[in-house]
Amino acid sequence: MTYRKSKIENRKTVVILGAGAWGTALANLVWVNGHEVRLWSRNSSQTLAAVLQDADIVVSAISMKGVRDVALLVKYCPLSPEIIFVTVTKGLDPQTTYTPSQIWQTEFPHHSVVVLSGPNLSQEIEQELPAASVVASKNLAAAYEVQLVFSSSRFRVYTNPDPIGVELGGTLKNVMAIAAGVCDGLHLGTNAKAALVTRGLTEMVRVGQVLGSKTETFYGLSGLGDLLATCNSPLSRNYQVGYQLASGKTLTEILNTLPGIAEGVNTCRVLMQISQQQNITIPITEQVYRLLESEVTPQEALDKLMLRDIKPEYNQ
Repeated sequence: MTYRKSKIENRKTVVILGAGAWGTALANLVWVNGHEVRLWSRNSSQTLAAVLQDADIVVSAISMKGVRDVALLVKYCPLSPEIIFVTVTKGLDPQTTYTPSQIWQTEFPHHSVVVLSGPNLSQEIEQELPAASVVASKNLAAAYEVQLVFSSSRFRVYTNPDPIGVELGGTLKNVMAIAAGVCDGLHLGTNAKAALVTRGLTEMVRVGQVLGSKTETFYGLSGLGDLLATCNSPLSRNYQVGYQLASGKTLTEILNTLPGIAEGVNTCRVLMQISQQQNITIPITEQVYRLLESEVTPQEALDKLMLRDIKPEYNQ
């Protein structure tokens, strides 16, 4: 599917890989700004090579499980040497523990890869409600170019030089959103929810530091901002997983009826691999994992967290 609009200065051809809710919302944002947009999915009538012809920017908006396969498909298509890859997927690869941007950069080492992430619930974007996001890359010129393509009066975009931190913020918060859904599903109140989200952010920072990101990134839009949005909205699929688990449904029942993919489920499992390899303490993630694996009930997971050894709030 191709969106065209009247010509603008420095008009770009943007290909969006993935025609789900987020990919479609991004396509509309770019189209409104006057750029040519081509939306592709595995069900598209056009070949991937045809869609990618003369593209300036390629946006990967596919689920985590499809990232590597699609990257390999793109690799065998003719591409401009100046093409910029943008990833908006929030997840971790279970085989390598790579983030999506690391997968794209591995397959395209000579191209710029940009991460776009923030408190961006796709349904609100589609309703044209105001929002802000972050684009991050080791190549700030590429990040700036992507910023210009997406920025508008209803979608404010900032740049950031820490792509891994921006990407991890959007990825790790999905696990915390499952925990937040459980908290609300058990009707534990505002005090408990505030404590959970705050300690969840501490846990995200701890993981990010080990994986090479900057601490301050987690206090920005792609970290704290996305955490607040996802932990407080029933529109979040990950929140819904936690909420429905607390209501007595099984994970299988929830995932079979959920519209789209709750990336936090897979992310939680990969995080447990990373924590064991790197010796990272992630108590909230651990209890979410045990809940997803049916090793504990929601109430037992809460009790485990509340009865941990007391300690200072900050490391001393």
